Amino acid sequence: MTILLVDDDEDDRKLFFEAAKEVDKEITCIAAANGKEALRYLDNTANPIPDFIFLDLRMPGLSGQQCLEEIKKDLRLASIPVIVYTTSRDVKESETLKRLGAAHFMSKPVSPDDVYYMVSFVLSEKWN
Repeated sequence: MTILLVDDDEDDRKLFFEAAKEVDKEITCIAAANGKEALRYLDNTANPIPDFIFLDLRMPGLSGQQCLEEIKKDLRLASIPVIVYTTSRDVKESETLKRLGAAHFMSKPVSPDDVYYMVSFVLSEKWN
Protein backbone atom coordinates (compact mmCIF):
# COMPACT_ATOMS: atom_id res chain seq x y z
CA MET A 1 0.00 0.00 0.00
CA THR A 2 1.25 3.44 -0.93
CA ILE A 3 0.19 6.73 0.64
CA LEU A 4 1.04 10.15 -0.75
CA LEU A 5 1.08 12.78 1.99
CA VAL A 6 0.89 16.39 0.83
CA ASP A 7 1.73 18.69 3.72
CA ASP A 8 3.99 21.72 3.99
CA ASP A 9 4.82 21.03 7.66
CA GLU A 10 7.85 18.75 7.97
CA ASP A 11 7.06 17.80 11.59
CA ASP A 12 3.52 16.78 10.60
CA ARG A 13 4.91 14.65 7.75
CA LYS A 14 7.31 12.88 10.14
CA LEU A 15 4.55 12.26 12.68
CA PHE A 16 2.27 10.91 9.94
CA PHE A 17 4.93 8.52 8.58
CA GLU A 18 5.70 7.16 12.06
CA ALA A 19 2.00 6.56 12.72
CA ALA A 20 1.49 4.91 9.31
CA LYS A 21 4.38 2.51 9.96
CA GLU A 22 2.82 1.65 13.33
CA VAL A 23 -0.47 0.84 11.61
CA ASP A 24 1.24 -1.34 8.99
CA LYS A 25 4.98 -1.74 8.44
CA GLU A 26 4.32 -2.52 4.76
CA ILE A 27 2.92 0.95 4.01
CA THR A 28 5.06 3.03 1.69
CA CYS A 29 4.79 6.74 2.44
CA ILE A 30 5.68 9.36 -0.13
CA ALA A 31 5.95 13.01 0.86
CA ALA A 32 5.20 16.14 -1.08
CA ALA A 33 5.84 19.46 0.64
CA ASN A 34 3.23 21.30 -1.43
CA GLY A 35 0.54 20.88 -4.08
CA LYS A 36 2.85 21.53 -7.04
CA GLU A 37 5.32 18.90 -5.83
CA ALA A 38 2.44 16.43 -5.41
CA LEU A 39 1.18 17.05 -8.94
CA ARG A 40 4.70 16.65 -10.36
CA TYR A 41 4.95 13.30 -8.59
CA LEU A 42 1.52 12.19 -9.80
CA ASP A 43 2.14 13.35 -13.38
CA ASN A 44 5.25 11.18 -13.62
CA THR A 45 3.90 7.87 -14.94
CA ALA A 46 7.08 6.11 -13.77
CA ASN A 47 5.95 6.65 -10.15
CA PRO A 48 3.48 4.22 -8.58
CA ILE A 49 -0.04 5.56 -8.23
CA PRO A 50 -0.79 5.91 -4.51
CA ASP A 51 -3.67 4.00 -2.91
CA PHE A 52 -4.54 7.05 -0.81
CA ILE A 53 -3.70 10.73 -0.81
CA PHE A 54 -3.74 12.70 2.45
CA LEU A 55 -3.93 16.35 1.55
CA ASP A 56 -3.38 19.32 3.83
CA LEU A 57 -5.78 22.11 2.90
CA ARG A 58 -3.75 25.13 3.98
CA MET A 59 -0.51 25.31 2.02
CA PRO A 60 1.34 28.18 0.38
CA GLY A 61 1.25 28.41 -3.40
CA LEU A 62 -1.15 25.80 -4.73
CA SER A 63 -3.77 25.19 -2.04
CA GLY A 64 -5.09 21.80 -1.07
CA GLN A 65 -8.38 22.60 -2.79
CA GLN A 66 -6.61 23.54 -6.03
CA CYS A 67 -4.51 20.37 -5.82
CA LEU A 68 -7.66 18.27 -5.27
CA GLU A 69 -9.30 19.86 -8.31
CA GLU A 70 -6.29 18.98 -10.49
CA ILE A 71 -6.15 15.39 -9.21
CA LYS A 72 -9.85 14.81 -9.89
CA LYS A 73 -9.54 16.22 -13.45
CA ASP A 74 -7.03 13.49 -14.34
CA LEU A 75 -8.82 10.25 -15.28
CA ARG A 76 -5.76 8.23 -14.27
CA LEU A 77 -5.92 9.67 -10.73
CA ALA A 78 -9.60 10.50 -10.20
CA SER A 79 -10.46 7.26 -8.39
CA ILE A 80 -7.78 7.65 -5.69
CA PRO A 81 -9.43 8.42 -2.34
CA VAL A 82 -8.24 11.88 -1.25
CA ILE A 83 -8.54 12.56 2.46
CA VAL A 84 -8.37 16.27 3.17
CA TYR A 85 -7.13 17.13 6.62
CA THR A 86 -6.92 20.60 8.00
CA THR A 87 -7.16 22.82 11.05
CA SER A 88 -10.36 24.29 9.54
CA ARG A 89 -13.70 23.24 10.96
CA ASP A 90 -15.72 25.08 8.33
CA VAL A 91 -18.74 22.93 7.38
CA LYS A 92 -19.34 24.78 4.10
CA GLU A 93 -15.72 24.25 3.14
CA SER A 94 -15.99 20.52 3.84
CA GLU A 95 -19.14 20.34 1.70
CA THR A 96 -17.33 22.10 -1.15
CA LEU A 97 -14.40 19.70 -0.90
CA LYS A 98 -16.70 16.67 -0.94
CA ARG A 99 -18.41 18.06 -4.05
CA LEU A 100 -14.98 18.41 -5.64
CA GLY A 101 -14.27 14.75 -4.98
CA ALA A 102 -12.66 14.49 -1.54
CA ALA A 103 -13.39 11.10 -0.02
CA HIS A 104 -13.25 12.47 3.51
CA PHE A 105 -12.61 15.69 5.42
CA MET A 106 -10.88 15.42 8.80
CA SER A 107 -9.55 17.79 11.41
CA LYS A 108 -5.77 17.76 11.42
CA PRO A 109 -4.58 15.63 14.33
CA VAL A 110 -1.93 17.00 16.65
CA SER A 111 -0.91 14.08 18.84
CA PRO A 112 0.77 10.85 17.69
CA ASP A 113 -2.20 8.84 18.98
CA ASP A 114 -4.63 10.95 16.96
CA VAL A 115 -2.54 10.55 13.80
CA TYR A 116 -2.41 6.78 14.39
CA TYR A 117 -6.19 6.72 14.79
CA MET A 118 -6.72 8.76 11.60
CA VAL A 119 -4.49 6.50 9.51
CA SER A 120 -5.96 3.27 10.91
CA PHE A 121 -9.52 4.61 10.43
CA VAL A 122 -8.89 5.52 6.80
CA LEU A 123 -7.18 2.23 5.99
CA SER A 124 -9.98 0.20 7.59
CA GLU A 125 -12.74 1.93 5.57
CA LYS A 126 -14.15 0.46 2.36
CA TRP A 127 -13.64 3.04 -0.38
CA ASN A 128 -15.48 2.99 -3.68
